[in-house]
Amino acid sequence: MPIEAVLFALLIATALVVARLRDLFAAAMLTGMFSLLSASLFTMMDAVDVAFTEAAVGAGISTVLLLGALSLTALHERQQPLRLLPFVVVFLTGSALVYGTVDMPAYGSADAPIHNDITDEFLHGSEKVHIPNVVTTVLGSYRGYDTLGETTVVFAAAMGVILMLGGRVRRRDELDAGHDAEDVVP
Repeated sequence: MPIEAVLFALLIATALVVARLRDLFAAAMLTGMFSLLSASLFTMMDAVDVAFTEAAVGAGISTVLLLGALSLTALHERQQPLRLLPFVVVFLTGSALVYGTVDMPAYGSADAPIHNDITDEFLHGSEKVHIPNVVTTVLGSYRGYDTLGETTVVFAAAMGVILMLGGRVRRRDELDAGHDAEDVVP
């Protein structure tokens, strides 16, 4: 069995466990593990730049922010009434994503867009922008807007979390009404 299949199976198992947990601390830790598994899978698929981003943002800062938010809340989730709309939205989104990948070339196929003749453009493009290093040419010139967009998304997410956590701080007895004393974070 290839390692990619094992990592993917672990991803699915981790996602199912996170979805079923009521302990929010354990769920936060498992989401960090999910991100590390995703980074490992990206590395196996030769997408090391995406793997680094997933490890830093998904397993790193996201876990820290989740734990920070968790320190302001109760440790266990309260039972919510079952709502059908979120399931419908997830099903429709998942169906659209699967439909969008139907005509993609197979994993590792020679017909994949990455195997087109753009490599020569990257290797000789450094002469156009007068940057001697090929990696710097690709990241700075060809992917500059992409990197700016990623930085903007991370900044916006961080500002959103700061604004959410900077609001009115509720007292612990308001948050934990109906829970046992051992459920409260000290």
